[in-house]
Amino acid sequence: MISRVKPVLREELVRQWLRQIEEMIEANATIGPPPFGGVRDVRELVRSAVPPHLPEPAEFATVAETLEATHRIVRWGAKLSAASRELRGVCDRIGDFQAIADVIHRVIDGSGEVRDDASAKLRAIRTEIANARINIGHVFDRILRDRHLTRWLRYANATFHEDRLVLPLAAEHRGRVPGIVHRSSDSGATLFVEPAEAVELNNRIITLKNDEQTEISRLLWNLTHQLHLNSAEILKTLDALAVLDLIAAKARFARAYDLHIPQISDDGALRLRQARHLLLVEMQKQAASQGEKREVVPIDIRLGDDFDVLIITGPNTGGKTVVLKTIALACTMAQAGLPIPAAEGSRVPIYHDILVDIGDEQSLQQSLSTFSSHISRVMTMIKHARPGTLMLIDELGAGTDPEEGAALGRAIVTELLKRKCPALVTTHLGVLKSLAYTEARAENACVDFDAETFRPTYRLLIGEPGNSNAINIASRLGLPPHVVKAARAFLADSHQQLTRAIAGTLQSRRQAELARQQSEAARVEAEKQQAAAENARRELEEQQARFDRWVAMISSLQPGHRVLVRRFDREGTIVRMLLHKQMAVVSVGAMEMEVPVKELLPLTDDHS
Repeated sequence: MISRVKPVLREELVRQWLRQIEEMIEANATIGPPPFGGVRDVRELVRSAVPPHLPEPAEFATVAETLEATHRIVRWGAKLSAASRELRGVCDRIGDFQAIADVIHRVIDGSGEVRDDASAKLRAIRTEIANARINIGHVFDRILRDRHLTRWLRYANATFHEDRLVLPLAAEHRGRVPGIVHRSSDSGATLFVEPAEAVELNNRIITLKNDEQTEISRLLWNLTHQLHLNSAEILKTLDALAVLDLIAAKARFARAYDLHIPQISDDGALRLRQARHLLLVEMQKQAASQGEKREVVPIDIRLGDDFDVLIITGPNTGGKTVVLKTIALACTMAQAGLPIPAAEGSRVPIYHDILVDIGDEQSLQQSLSTFSSHISRVMTMIKHARPGTLMLIDELGAGTDPEEGAALGRAIVTELLKRKCPALVTTHLGVLKSLAYTEARAENACVDFDAETFRPTYRLLIGEPGNSNAINIASRLGLPPHVVKAARAFLADSHQQLTRAIAGTLQSRRQAELARQQSEAARVEAEKQQAAAENARRELEEQQARFDRWVAMISSLQPGHRVLVRRFDREGTIVRMLLHKQMAVVSVGAMEMEVPVKELLPLTDDHS
């Protein structure tokens, strides 16, 4: 089932899958994980259990162990809260086959052998076989103690020929031991003789072994018939167990990697909080297991709310491509019904397509250059651009003349905005930063860079365009001041004007983004509190409903009804009710006692 997990377009199905994981995480915390111990994939065994084909006893033992486990899982499912509707729906498809498991256990023991007491006839046959073997043992003990006879043997021990005990007689003493010669050694020097007085006992054992096998076959046929009659329901149960196991695996996956269940947004907006790339998280775990510390810097991202296209700029090795991959993976995982490596409160829409152009691979078959290959893929992506498509383009306009690349990049972004297609674009071209100041639905972002250490911080800053910092870095690395000054002078006036304009609005944009982040955090916290209050309300209602049912059952108890006295964990029978005293007289074994009604749990069929 895990191999078939993939993104889907059906929003309600994705919501259902995510609710299942959410409920499993809650169940793990309250009643523990499903007790899968003993469950095996016995589908082929069940399918093949069609008379006259009889599974082996060990195979029946495996089936019994699995069927016994279904009973424990049914009991686990009964403890689920009323709010766990999805898990209850799965558990309702799991049958309780404890009765069939008990039938198998009465015939097959835990090691996969047919029990002596599987039937009275089998017990009698095996008792006779044991007695006959004891008698044969006496015969051979007597022979082997006779020194007159043992001097004719190759060695003073008995051995087996097939199922018969025989003596190793030296060939030159043929006829000295009366009996049947069954075979000789390869050299012909030894004859294997069955003594005459053991022949009848050996024959009896062989007859009894045949009877034993006939009785075992009859018992196995009965078990096979039981499995065959219930095979359809058992197979349905095994399929439901597989679904439950998959949900439990997703919950373990979430716990192992600190993943959370995203919300599915109704407005088409993407909001990821503290998102991380799963492979980076895995590398962090591996490093931690070796005593090393490796930091994964999370990112906050939004799209489709106040802007549709995010233009991400910044230096090489700054993490721009990782941002695209992190978003693509999180969205894909969410649509596959998986928890994602992002914090609580993250929201993901259902995209019709997620189209990605990352990397500089060339198409050797078509003899395309890096730039041509890049533009060819982008052209194909634009044909599918629409509001429900997420577009991720890495290094837009790269690989050609900067001015022409910038013109093409601007045209492509403008086309995406026109089509209202949500997109994230990374670029080195500073000219594209200006789009965020002329297009209402475009915004800048950058991966932060520490100019003091010359190292990227990998933090994503929305609302701020990035700088290459090439001249500043060159200056700190020791480029002569006059060369640095000349470089700054060579910068185009338009570039310098854009830089000054950006600097003028930077502070207000940072304050606006901080206010937005604080508002989003407050919204997430409010939703968590609301969800907690709703869960508490449902739990209270469920407890009240259970109490009302118990009161109704207690009120209807009559003399003769069976009850469980919880204080002693013993079953008893109602003698009379004393409701005015909130007591009942209960017969437990040979005693009658007054018991508070709160200690009683009705066990009659009427109250089951």
